[in-house]
Amino acid sequence: MSETLFQRACARASVGMEIAAIAAEVPERIAIYSEHGRLSFAELNNQANQVANMLRANGLQEGDALALLCGNRPEFAVVRFACHRMGLRLTPINWHLAEDEIAYIVDNCDAVALFADIRVREQAQATVSGNDRLRVKIGIGGNIPGFQPFEQSIAEYSVENIENPSLGNMMLYTSGTTGRPKGVLHNLPDPQKAADMQAILSAVFQFQPDSGLDCALATGPLYHAGPFNLCMTTPLTAGISTVFMDQWEPEEMLKLVDQHSITHTFCVPTMFVRMLQLQDSVRNQYDVSSIRFVIHGAAPCSVDTKRAMLDWFGSVIWEIFAGTEGQGTIVSPQEWLEKPGTVGRSEPGHVKIVSEDGEDLPAGERGMVYLRTPPDSKFAYYKDEEKTGKVMRGDYFTAGDIGYLDDDGYLFLTGRSAEVIISGGVNIYPQEIDDVLATHPAVGDVACIGVPHEDWGEEVKAVVELRDGYSADDTLGEELLAHCESKLAKQKQPRSIDFVQRLPRSHAGKVQRRTLREQYWQGRDRQI
Repeated sequence: MSETLFQRACARASVGMEIAAIAAEVPERIAIYSEHGRLSFAELNNQANQVANMLRANGLQEGDALALLCGNRPEFAVVRFACHRMGLRLTPINWHLAEDEIAYIVDNCDAVALFADIRVREQAQATVSGNDRLRVKIGIGGNIPGFQPFEQSIAEYSVENIENPSLGNMMLYTSGTTGRPKGVLHNLPDPQKAADMQAILSAVFQFQPDSGLDCALATGPLYHAGPFNLCMTTPLTAGISTVFMDQWEPEEMLKLVDQHSITHTFCVPTMFVRMLQLQDSVRNQYDVSSIRFVIHGAAPCSVDTKRAMLDWFGSVIWEIFAGTEGQGTIVSPQEWLEKPGTVGRSEPGHVKIVSEDGEDLPAGERGMVYLRTPPDSKFAYYKDEEKTGKVMRGDYFTAGDIGYLDDDGYLFLTGRSAEVIISGGVNIYPQEIDDVLATHPAVGDVACIGVPHEDWGEEVKAVVELRDGYSADDTLGEELLAHCESKLAKQKQPRSIDFVQRLPRSHAGKVQRRTLREQYWQGRDRQI
């Protein structure tokens, strides 16, 4: 029996050359559709080789770091697969962050090359100012002063597959509890296991790459782990065409599903909510029957919302519970319907529930959720052993989620550490916002928390204790909100201010953020 296209792609996974194998078999198959243009697999492979050869010519070598500040456009994938085959450590950056946060990440990840989208030209220029480490600066989608245009930078370099390819790595940044983002660096996987992982993912996703009919839809920003892995890397390295949405809108998603006969996609619960809010007359215009596999994650999804989506899309909606730090659980639609609200079951010993005293808890008892890190996929926060140690317990780590295991080993999430707010699938750590508000002369103390929001799951609320001499009123509230606008990325800015006489504190004087949070979540079954 002859090898399939997918098997031949897997055979090149150990050196990051899956795209090259696919391009050799189906060169004209479209790899990427987007509003910024399209690329066939041959074109994607050719440009990845050109970028790799250009970077080598500029002195980059295996183990070096490259930062990518780019929207959902074909160049994102080109750079990703260039790094993937030449052994570089790639850091995609959230371009919605403030200038100083972006500059910090570029510096902290030790990048020697930066690719930046024209949409963030000011942030890009500010980032390179004073950064002597950057040897290569490439502008995407337009001219950025001090950057070489993408097309011009690679024009003279060979499209032939590079010599001596080696598997690259990736390091994403997640928000930090003390205000600075932290890089999550995983051990580079055993190259020989890369093909095995591809095969596992292909089976879970139910890919049919040899048919040429499968098509994935990238819904969210590719700098997030979910879209990066599940909407781009996984389908493209399996030979699946992918549509990039550069800005998500509910009707536009349905339109693209219908237009491209989308078979696979990734969503966050907020997307489900907004699609369900569309009028029936709008929803019924579009055929979604092509969809075979939807996976959602990044934030809690209510039982009612998921039931409504299953009624609409059919039993094709899977759920994943995982973070940037590592693997978690996955649940099929059939399992979920038997146990509504579960986020899945993993192999025995993979999940532990731990009490505040550090004791392992039995089934049915609620505590902090810890996930085991596989030996070949351990992680560390880059250059920060202290932060790494705080989330680890032996071979297990926690992202601060609270839940329990039932008697059958299924995990249910019931809450979360008060030190993280999830709004629209984005992790926000309140300490950073506290620190900004604390610089205002009226603020004596402050605690930011996540409060319910029907569309986004949560929104940021600041609860403020005023200094003597200041009066709580709407004018001061607006002043405090404006104080945050110039200092915080938009998604981190508080949406409302509440004033209190005294914030709840422990005997040691520490503000009890969880106690404060509970009053806003009363009457809800799930304190997300």
